[in-house]
Amino acid sequence: MSRHGNGHGSLGAYFAVFTALMVFTALTVWAAYQHLGIWNTPLALAIATSKAVMVALIFMHLRSSPKLTAIIVATSVLFLGFLILVTASDYLTRTWVPIYFR
Repeated sequence: MSRHGNGHGSLGAYFAVFTALMVFTALTVWAAYQHLGIWNTPLALAIATSKAVMVALIFMHLRSSPKLTAIIVATSVLFLGFLILVTASDYLTRTWVPIYFR
């Protein structure tokens, strides 16, 4: 038998995450019909990130996985952030280019 146990969470954890995912889904639908101005996108991204973290930790068993898996996931998230940063910097600096270069 492995030293990490069976790697599965308890049934209560699955039901708690399922309930939280349903609540966050209802919150997403509610937020879609609200006029929050500039806060619509950050709220939607925060809800989506929360749901993704719950799914990854519980349903994908990342919470009970070895440290190497956590390092790979952290590296992937860091690389994704770097790609978003590079893309955003390109998009946000396009107005600096003079018209005769376009």
